[in-house]
Amino acid sequence: MTQHQPPLEPGLMYHIWTHANGSENLFRTEENYKYFLDKYSYYIQPVAETYAYCLMPNHVHLMVKMKEQDEMLDFIRLKKSNSTLQGIKDLTGFASKQFSNLFNAYAKSYNKMYQRRGSLFERPFKRKPINTDSYFATLIAYIHNNSVHHGFTEHPNEWPHSSWHAYMQDKPTNIKRDEGIEWFGNKNNFINFHREIRMEKLISLFEE
Repeated sequence: MTQHQPPLEPGLMYHIWTHANGSENLFRTEENYKYFLDKYSYYIQPVAETYAYCLMPNHVHLMVKMKEQDEMLDFIRLKKSNSTLQGIKDLTGFASKQFSNLFNAYAKSYNKMYQRRGSLFERPFKRKPINTDSYFATLIAYIHNNSVHHGFTEHPNEWPHSSWHAYMQDKPTNIKRDEGIEWFGNKNNFINFHREIRMEKLISLFEE
């Protein structure tokens, strides 16, 4: 039986995560990670702003804020070349479809590359609204520390496939870095919070 997931409402922030089916991996090579991020930019950037992400070998965590209704409508108008927006009745459904399209497009390419068949991701992808300041701050640190929690690294800086590096650098990024750091007060507070987080107490908060 398919588990019901809440809709993705315009203007709201969410934790989105998904896992590979069974014991499979989602990413085997650096090329896989890069291709996923390329597809992510194509499908998700028009409908959501990204505050944090972490791509692990067999699962993905994203922290996004859905764009406002007018921004989504503008994108749909351009995409469909149809100023009347005929057939678009539910923006929450459209936003969810963009994420599904991302996962499906990646899976199709992955299957072709590795000559496999069948679904790659668990369905449906999970999502949970972020509705408090403490939830916001803790989730960013949880996502960036995922590689530490799963024993791949001893520090977020050692895992190349997360938005941690966008926060540590000053070069332009599509990550909402300034807004994320502002939530902590300053960059030093941001780093210290990541250092002090206790991951084992947060699994039920963010993944159940």
